[in-house]
Amino acid sequence: MPRDVAPRERAALVGLVAGRAQRFDAERSLEELAGLADAAGAQVVLRMLQERPAPDPATFLGSGKVQTLAASAAETRVDVVIFDNELSPAQARQIEAIVGRKIIDRTQLILDIFARRAKTREGKLQVELAQLQYVLPRLAGSGSALSRLGGGIGTRGPGETKLETDRRRIRTRIHAIGQDIEHVRKRRMQLRERRQKTSVPTVALVGYTNAGKTTLFNRLTASSAEASNALFVTLDPLVRQVRLPDNRELLLSDTVGFIDRLPHALVAAFRATLEEVAEADLVLHVIDAEAPDRERRIAAVYQVLDEVGACEVPLVEVYNKCEMLTPDERRRLLTRDRTALCISALQGEGIDELLETVTSRLALDVRRVTLTLDPANPRDRDIVSRLYRHGRVLVHETRDETMTVVADIPRRLLDRLGETATE
Repeated sequence: MPRDVAPRERAALVGLVAGRAQRFDAERSLEELAGLADAAGAQVVLRMLQERPAPDPATFLGSGKVQTLAASAAETRVDVVIFDNELSPAQARQIEAIVGRKIIDRTQLILDIFARRAKTREGKLQVELAQLQYVLPRLAGSGSALSRLGGGIGTRGPGETKLETDRRRIRTRIHAIGQDIEHVRKRRMQLRERRQKTSVPTVALVGYTNAGKTTLFNRLTASSAEASNALFVTLDPLVRQVRLPDNRELLLSDTVGFIDRLPHALVAAFRATLEEVAEADLVLHVIDAEAPDRERRIAAVYQVLDEVGACEVPLVEVYNKCEMLTPDERRRLLTRDRTALCISALQGEGIDELLETVTSRLALDVRRVTLTLDPANPRDRDIVSRLYRHGRVLVHETRDETMTVVADIPRRLLDRLGETATE
């Protein structure tokens, strides 16, 4: 191993089947946690799933099970124990005292991955805000959990010096970051208003992490944004122009992937980014068609859409990775949801039908109009510019100080042309 590559941390995963929860769901969630741990650079060497009526207030698992966890962690030389639930500060301290290993929970793990993946200043600010909001209530009596020196999962982002500061300094930092993000939000709002004035509609891609949004984004925009099987590859929003075969255009935005129990602090911190979804003209919900827990993932996405106020935006469900389904599975899928689309972003299957659906839902379907305009009127000259920009001009004649234009334009523009247009 090269000397500049640190060895991967050895991780133990711990889940809980409590109350009416199904063991199958808990196992699926633990499997997802393993993917998150891998994305954070850890090697999973131990898994433990405990069944009990409710979490133990002191040790989450119960004292006996925590002792078992301590013995197993020692035997497998575990560096970090990751819980598939959010732990209270008291629970984390108590478990760490018994197990003698670093203890983090699902929320910390997701925050850590976001800290790794954020590339732009905006993304880093949003992640730091979420981390500090998570840390702040855990400062009181935090002991070794927050003063720990050294690296590894759960220690990236703000850095140890920030974790050791007092509440006042962290609150000051949170306030400063909040102001910076508010500037970002206002700038995005101005850009959206500018786009609306130019009559270019916006389509937002949303979906569970690793559903194939970025692959579809690249397919539709002929871009080369990073896409992989890793979780949370896209953190910073991308907006690109899509030009349809008949020269009409729209803007497509790719957003951060959602996940079950996405930390509320992250949703709040990324609100400036996620407003792009709430303000879109249409949302394409990209769904991994072959995921065995597909319904759970769909529910998680709708929960986040509700949190960011995007539930009222028109939405089309797009089942991706359909090349992995059998003909019978595909038929059952489309029978259950007749309005959904079945595509393969990787192979290009179903993309034409998707574009037709988007065209129809955005009222981009074409109407032929005839306009009589005054070339001396600035408003009429602006209308002509808009026709050339967003439609296809067939006739453009000027006689006796009157201009006649015949054009094929998107239906969504008809209202903006007012009484000057006749179909």
